[in-house]
Amino acid sequence: MSQPTDLTLAEARDALTKRSLSATELTQAHLDAIAGARALNAFIVETPEQALAMAKASDEKIARGDAGPLEGLPIGVKDLYATKGVHTQACSHILDGFKPVYESTVTAQLWRDGAVMLGKLNMDEFAMGSSNETSFYGPVASPWLPPNWTVDQGRAALAGDKQGLLVPGGSSGGSASAVAARLCLAATASDTGGSIRQPAAFTGTVGIKPTYGRCSRWGMVAFASSLDQAGPIARSVRDCAILLQSMAGYDAKDSTSADLPVPDYEKAIGASVRGMRIGIPKEYRLDGMPEEIEALWQQGIAWLKEAGAEIVDISLPHTRYALPAYYIVAPAEASSNLARYDGVRYGLRVPGKDIIGMYENTRAEGFGKEVRRRVMIGTYVLSAGYYDAYYVKAQKIRTLIKRDFETVFADGVDAILTPATPSAAFGIGEKGSADPIEMYLNDIFTVTVNMAGLPGIAVPAGLSREGLPLGLQLIGKPFEEQTLFTLAEAIERAAGRISLPETWWS
Repeated sequence: MSQPTDLTLAEARDALTKRSLSATELTQAHLDAIAGARALNAFIVETPEQALAMAKASDEKIARGDAGPLEGLPIGVKDLYATKGVHTQACSHILDGFKPVYESTVTAQLWRDGAVMLGKLNMDEFAMGSSNETSFYGPVASPWLPPNWTVDQGRAALAGDKQGLLVPGGSSGGSASAVAARLCLAATASDTGGSIRQPAAFTGTVGIKPTYGRCSRWGMVAFASSLDQAGPIARSVRDCAILLQSMAGYDAKDSTSADLPVPDYEKAIGASVRGMRIGIPKEYRLDGMPEEIEALWQQGIAWLKEAGAEIVDISLPHTRYALPAYYIVAPAEASSNLARYDGVRYGLRVPGKDIIGMYENTRAEGFGKEVRRRVMIGTYVLSAGYYDAYYVKAQKIRTLIKRDFETVFADGVDAILTPATPSAAFGIGEKGSADPIEMYLNDIFTVTVNMAGLPGIAVPAGLSREGLPLGLQLIGKPFEEQTLFTLAEAIERAAGRISLPETWWS
């Protein structure tokens, strides 16, 4: 048998069922891999004692025939999810020392089904970022080496400030890097404007953002409540389907949770795509888009056509307004959500001459630069005199974006195929330091999905000219994630498994 860490989640599940591998052995192998990859900075907290205790309990359940759907499978948890008694800080200084006394609904369901927690994963602070460079704990490095770099160069950069190494994307960069580096079988992530799909595309992994309301948001640290959605990142489409099965479901504690049955997503894997109508939106062909992104898109179209799908040209006319509207709506909601962090009840407290001074000092020191920027933008667009001019107009555009998708789906389109990102991964320190707009443009293909509350999946589809992963995105109808799994697996099968980088970082 190959190394336990080389197994996909589905393969590891089968090995545990056949008793060719124990949960304890599988967990220990991943703990060893994490220890050897600390320089990537993917995990900010490791929980080896808890992981081995959970693995031991899983071995006992497997032995007596009482295994859950995820029994004994070790995963990582994005630091956005509350984990009882374990560090939960959304990678922000302002939540220093916070260990919740409760468990998020999503992680509770994973532990209910037998999954093993390896630790908490790095992320952009409060999920605000597209590169995992805004974390209080420092940037995460992708396990893919930059083009033309030697192993020695990579290791030297890891030992220093990581400048020039590739970003894994964000905000779920720790999740994507850990999965790609085989430090965990899969990971929880979250997506507000592309934070699952973009890092998945950058690292050659698979990531799905489910329909808004498919997974509970209870126990997730909020960024933008009408946009945030939980989802998985894994190494294959099947693995994502398996993990989402346990993550999804109605939760009475979340008023936005959809009271709908969760289909058997794994059954969608391998189903025929013949007869499905796939829309190709003309608005996603951007001026200056790299030729290799267009070529990848055309290859994806060809693969689905060869599999029997019908390709149709469609129009989503309000797509051009999605990015500016998103960067009004999301900061506005962030401004409201982050008002609770004041140094009074939990987390960081920086004294001042009076309570106002304490508020100001705590927030100034506790929030990073990008979070402060978005809070200021959000406060501005919600202020008297600007609310109607900016926020109300952005919400009207959001309605029009949603209506565009509804019109297309009503015309018989089953799913929409687009690029996932406008480029391959870029280097740490390369973008955003002088002009944050350059960083925000990384979300140009993904934000429409969140604005409309739709499901979207990113699947590896090839390599750039420089040998870096590139992904395609599929957008589906509300609560029809199973259609996306079927289509994504067809692309995955046609593209072949994207080869993982060598273990140069240890």
